[in-house]
Amino acid sequence: MKIAIEGCMHGDLDNVYKTIQHHEQIHNTKVDLLLCCGDFQAVRNEKDMDSLSVPIKYREMKSFWKYYSGQEVAPIPTIFIGGNHEASNYLWELYYGGWAATNIYFLGYAGVVKFGNLRIGGLSGIYKGRDYRSGHYERPPYNNSTIKSVYHVREYDVHKLMQLEEPLDIFLSHDWPVGITDYGDSRTLIQQKPYFQEEIEARTLGSKPAAQLLEKLKPRYWFSAHLHCKFAAAVQHGNDGAVTKFLALDKCGPGKKFLQIIDIETEPGPFEVLYDEEWLAITRKFNSVFPLTQRPASFSSADMDIQESRELVRKKLEERQFKPFEFVKTVPAYNPSQRIFDPIPEIPQNPQTMSLLELLGLPYVLDSSPVTGERTEIPASPASSDFHTYESEEIPIDDIDEIEEIAEANAS
Repeated sequence: MKIAIEGCMHGDLDNVYKTIQHHEQIHNTKVDLLLCCGDFQAVRNEKDMDSLSVPIKYREMKSFWKYYSGQEVAPIPTIFIGGNHEASNYLWELYYGGWAATNIYFLGYAGVVKFGNLRIGGLSGIYKGRDYRSGHYERPPYNNSTIKSVYHVREYDVHKLMQLEEPLDIFLSHDWPVGITDYGDSRTLIQQKPYFQEEIEARTLGSKPAAQLLEKLKPRYWFSAHLHCKFAAAVQHGNDGAVTKFLALDKCGPGKKFLQIIDIETEPGPFEVLYDEEWLAITRKFNSVFPLTQRPASFSSADMDIQESRELVRKKLEERQFKPFEFVKTVPAYNPSQRIFDPIPEIPQNPQTMSLLELLGLPYVLDSSPVTGERTEIPASPASSDFHTYESEEIPIDDIDEIEEIAEANAS
């Protein structure tokens, strides 16, 4: 399976897809999947700009709206996580994950899916210690504070990911695991980004929760973005343990190393996004302690038996053949020739989210009050390789192969 990994998208879907298609043409091959490591900027219309944490001069519509409206369809199945520059109001609609547009899947604030027989997990946002133990209290319309804190990683989502026991092939995070620079060429990195040196020495460059997840989950591959540079590393887990190949990439743009193609051995297709049984069982177990105010979650209160949860989830997913619910538009898409005049609800109830919660027998709580945490009175349902890296000037310039060499060197 050929997988394209992209760093920060920043709404520039058109150029990323064109670059991949150029690779396919010159190499006479087919890329099966695109993974994006955050700052995707799934902006659907002008109102979504109000939830995008960027300086006003950088608030551009970009190209996602064309894929949301159906004017364009992603030519490659695409899976993405959130970063720190997102239309956070839209991602909150899809907190549990779902189709942001046809053929473009958001992993959720935390999530795991299968693609073919690969298991792909991810964590959205960036780490800020002051908000880590808070609940998800932010709701649109965001103020100057919550427009930033809404994308800060929360202990609740990390705790759910830490419950995973079955092996992961790929994990996505926006910021890097803290300490990852110990396992790659940090000297060259510091030459390129001298201001990184102080943070590397202070062990503050990156995310502590991501480092914990790396140690626990030990995926075969870990991909990140955020720092707008390319960096490769290989982490060996124990003397004879598995190796995680790490790669961070730049943002899409001229002269940027933003895209890499990897070849992973896997069983033949069909290659499609499918729900993951273990992850949805974990989601079902811990949804009862979903923290909706600034107070942290009380994990000891989640007393649901995971095996019982898993059996119910398996039965429900088998009925659907593990397929996610279909994409549904919830707000009008941007129209270059007409501005939006009709009022749009701040938190539309996304039918995908509603359907998934109904399948899991869980209540819908995403529009609960951020002050009291009172839950919406909606009854629960009955429990029933080769590597090619590109620098872009709209088309690839050169090919670079380095992760396998670093992995072999670090493992020896």
